[in-house]
Amino acid sequence: MSWHPLPRRAHGLFGALLSSLAILTALLCSAPAAQADTSICEQFGSTTIQGRYIVQNNRWGTSQTQCITATDSGFRITQADGSVPTNGAPKSYPSVYNGCHYTNCSPGTALPAQLSSIAAAPTGISYGYVNDAVYDAAYDIWLDPTPRTDGVNRTEIMIWFDKVGPVQPVGSQVGTSTVAGRQWQVWSGNNGSNDVLSFVAPSAISSWNFDVMDFVRQAVSRGLAQNSWYLTSVQAGFEPWQNGTGLAVTSFSSTIDTGGSPGGPGNSSACTVSYGTTVWQGGFTADVAVTNSGSSPVSGWKLAFALPAGQQITHAWNAGLTPSSGAVTASNATYNAEIPAHGKASFGFQGTYVGAFAKPTGFSLNGTACTAV
Repeated sequence: MSWHPLPRRAHGLFGALLSSLAILTALLCSAPAAQADTSICEQFGSTTIQGRYIVQNNRWGTSQTQCITATDSGFRITQADGSVPTNGAPKSYPSVYNGCHYTNCSPGTALPAQLSSIAAAPTGISYGYVNDAVYDAAYDIWLDPTPRTDGVNRTEIMIWFDKVGPVQPVGSQVGTSTVAGRQWQVWSGNNGSNDVLSFVAPSAISSWNFDVMDFVRQAVSRGLAQNSWYLTSVQAGFEPWQNGTGLAVTSFSSTIDTGGSPGGPGNSSACTVSYGTTVWQGGFTADVAVTNSGSSPVSGWKLAFALPAGQQITHAWNAGLTPSSGAVTASNATYNAEIPAHGKASFGFQGTYVGAFAKPTGFSLNGTACTAV
């Protein structure tokens, strides 16, 4: 957020029938129990999702009611009363994050982490938009000279995935740039509390996986941070000025890879992923095997990956997958929740696609980047 210091996935006919029954049984029995949705109307109320990220309401710019519902994969705004002038600060920044925000740190986070120690910081985000509101959909990256877990950081990087209405980032446009393979309008300014470097997409992006460090390096190259500084949090949410009900983050993932000890939420160790597919015109199946290459078991697993554009999951077995497109998270079933050291867990799904078929290019297990084999 840009205007203020932030306050808080047989043979023959008989054989085919048996096979279909087996798949149906797996579908009915394999999905893990979903986390109950949590409604938050408190001004700075928050909750934990997936045991590793924090969802926060963070209503700071208005006294009107704002309510959000945290889901297992993100959150949605269910009530957003009132409006504020579009030439000033927004009403709020409801968001989901990895890291530390005003002493509220997400479970098992590797943040703060010194920039020079971070090999990569892969992340995935899927947004749900509405038309009857004035808002921006912003991914925030916070940097500071110290590993602080409280207060306002020195530099804020904003990635505007979408904006509706007459709103703009702090400061002024200073040019355009290609970052992480996309073209952006670049804005720079200061909101009185911190420097703000913003990257505005020329058209709405609904789902994307990228490396946070590509944008961090932009801040360093422009003199707004140094490699000795710290990444303290990454946050994905919305800044609404008017209305906002229905806006949603439908999925979020964040990993911090510090080389020798990959840091990220969760208790995963080294991992490899095989992703075998059978493809026909307009449809496909995927058989996925996750191998724990570490010396300790992984108890409770979530595999995050991004389906290429145009692909949609229609059903799955041996894991629960949410959402059905974009940045997807596969969660263990009750009977395969533990992956022993050097052991394997497998699941699969069927889907549809349009255009050219492609496989996902990156996977992370409980927040730790895996090797695709």
